[in-house]
Amino acid sequence: MPLTEPYDDPTPDAGTVATGLDATAGGEHEAAPEAAPAPEAGPPEPEPVLPEPVRQRIVTLTAAVLPGLPVDEVPVPLRRVAKFAPNRRARLGAPAIAAQLTADPLFRQRVTARVLADAGDLGAAVVEGTAPAAADPVEVAALAYLARPVGWRDLVDASGAAVRAEADSAVVAELVREAEQRATRAEHDRAVARVEAEKLRDELARVRDELGQLREEHRVLARTLRETQTRERRANELLATERGRAARAAGDADAELRRVRNRLAEVEAAAGVARASAKEARSVDDAKLWLLLETIGQAAVGLRRELALDPVDRLPADFVADAFADQPTTAPANPSARARDTDDPARLDQLLALPKAHLVVDGYNVTKRGFGEMSLEQQRKRLITGLGGIAAQTGDEVTVVFDGAERMHGLPPTPRGVRVLFSRKGETADELIRRLVRAEPPGRPVVVVSSDREVADGVRRHGAYPLGADALLRRLARS
Repeated sequence: MPLTEPYDDPTPDAGTVATGLDATAGGEHEAAPEAAPAPEAGPPEPEPVLPEPVRQRIVTLTAAVLPGLPVDEVPVPLRRVAKFAPNRRARLGAPAIAAQLTADPLFRQRVTARVLADAGDLGAAVVEGTAPAAADPVEVAALAYLARPVGWRDLVDASGAAVRAEADSAVVAELVREAEQRATRAEHDRAVARVEAEKLRDELARVRDELGQLREEHRVLARTLRETQTRERRANELLATERGRAARAAGDADAELRRVRNRLAEVEAAAGVARASAKEARSVDDAKLWLLLETIGQAAVGLRRELALDPVDRLPADFVADAFADQPTTAPANPSARARDTDDPARLDQLLALPKAHLVVDGYNVTKRGFGEMSLEQQRKRLITGLGGIAAQTGDEVTVVFDGAERMHGLPPTPRGVRVLFSRKGETADELIRRLVRAEPPGRPVVVVSSDREVADGVRRHGAYPLGADALLRRLARS
């Protein structure tokens, strides 16, 4: 293709170009060989259609010598391009360079002088109108286009034909390579097909073997089916016989049922008489029990008066929290006298209804299970407030235990009847709960609320009632 659109080239012929090279090269380059006398002027010939490799090589040669030209010899449109980096000059300035080479013969002569000087013997041969056989046809065509000696168009056409021949050779080589690849793939596919055919033959043999086995199994199953049908017929005959026996047994059972019903009527009559006698006897027992309880009550009043026991203002849990915090204690002599384990949440109200019951709560175990999304301060406040309501309703002693080496700040006012304890440094709330249970006198009902299995097992051994945290949470939700 041409460097730019074809135009009427007013450029002088090869002799004029050579003369221009001599004028512009000065002392920097050797003088180009003498050109032949200029032919008579004729109509301008159109620019030849250049192969793409030739066009790119012309632009590359021009871009390489462009920075070496004096500023006043560089056309204005190319002065900015001359400042580009070498790798960007030919790529980004290609349109402008091609346009100037086509439109500006003087600029082309200046570029040609420097390009021919750099080309050496090849440039001299091209100026003479010849090209070495071993020379690159693209390089020859590019130099011929710039120098334009006699017959330069033939050199360009010959180079173009050589380039096209190389391209055709490359295409043919590519086609040959693709044909070889297809042949290789076909051979591979044939090998794979042979392997697959062998596999299919093996699979067919295996299937035939399995079919033979299935046929044999079918014969065995058919024989078994016939035997089963024979046994079924015999079983049906036996079933008919047994049904007859069952019908006779049912008649006998009906007769026996009538006899049993008659006997039951007699027994119910006797039971009515016994109930009347038992009711009379129970009335006597109730009178005896009332008299016994009255006697026990009077004896308790007399014993309290005789012992002169004054009302106490401190309970066993208070002593555990203060004076006996660091003293080991032993389990009561008879822990079996205490209540035993129950997992029924409805038992909480029944246990709190017992006289002088003591409710011990594992604080954080309950709060983190019921409202763990709150802060610890809000958890403590909500639990203590709810326990205050239970203490006011039941009148029982309530103790809530939290983990903590020292008393927390920001606690709400303690409600009446509620004791708030914190485990000391080096002690857990579980250990403090077990000491509270051990400190209670045998026989007093102690209810421990905790979902910790270890705590429940520990207090159960000392006779307390362990209940899960859910029982207390539902009791607080109902309040």
